[in-house]
Amino acid sequence: MRIALIFENLIGATTGFYFHRACRPLGVAGDHWRLRDAAKIPAGYDLYLRVDHGEHYEVGLPAHCRPAVFYAIDTHLPHSWRKIRRMAPQFDAVFCCHAEAARRLPKAEWLPVACDSEIHGAVPSEPVWDIAFVGTEGGTPRKFYLQALRERYPSSCIGGFDYTEMASIYSRAKIGFNYAIADDVNMRLFEVLAAKTLLVTNALSGDDLDRLGLRDREQLVLYRTPQELVQCIDHFLRDADERGRIARAGYAAVMERHTYVHRLRQLLDSVSRRLGVQARSSVVAPSRP
Repeated sequence: MRIALIFENLIGATTGFYFHRACRPLGVAGDHWRLRDAAKIPAGYDLYLRVDHGEHYEVGLPAHCRPAVFYAIDTHLPHSWRKIRRMAPQFDAVFCCHAEAARRLPKAEWLPVACDSEIHGAVPSEPVWDIAFVGTEGGTPRKFYLQALRERYPSSCIGGFDYTEMASIYSRAKIGFNYAIADDVNMRLFEVLAAKTLLVTNALSGDDLDRLGLRDREQLVLYRTPQELVQCIDHFLRDADERGRIARAGYAAVMERHTYVHRLRQLLDSVSRRLGVQARSSVVAPSRP
């Protein structure tokens, strides 16, 4: 099977990059095309997969690029959502990384983000930090949570780092912190779990985590208020056994069900059922780091 993966830059830490890496384990030939070169994409691919990269929504695909699939990511941003809604009918199938967007777009399916087992997988090491967080501070209230964590837990690693450092940082922390600003299942959730580190994340308003088989005090730990966050962190810093048990269960869950190989397989299986496209030629199970 040959897929044209259409997004701008083939750089790390983007969903298009991770999907491109997921092709090989599935026995799929995936070619990267930049959207600005869409007119040059030839006919003959089994599938044309456009991966959202937050811009150029006005650029369409040539008529011969069929069947065409769109993976929408920035549906939580109002200016992107308006454009995504307008362009979605141009595609034969649409997948959204946010469950709420999938419910609001006709014929769309929920396909959450995930982790890359090789890039984000656990690095054998002893804990160095109490808390780790890799990413931008964002707006309120996350930046206030992060500042409070810096002050209360000075032995922490909080800040922006290259994606190649992420696994090493989380693997050397007792706890990985997450606050999903968009009330969504975000990348950091899976990245922390993949490092075999206890994930402490804010509870979501819907049942997305339950649908993914990720439950409070089983594969991760949820908090609802700043006070509850501090109580959770203090408890699990003291209780290494329980912390390790939950972290190991979370790691097993993501490696068994939530890598980008799993996501691409889900997408191809759905496209096969809905559009009659041959899903894949061979399947190789994702390796554990």
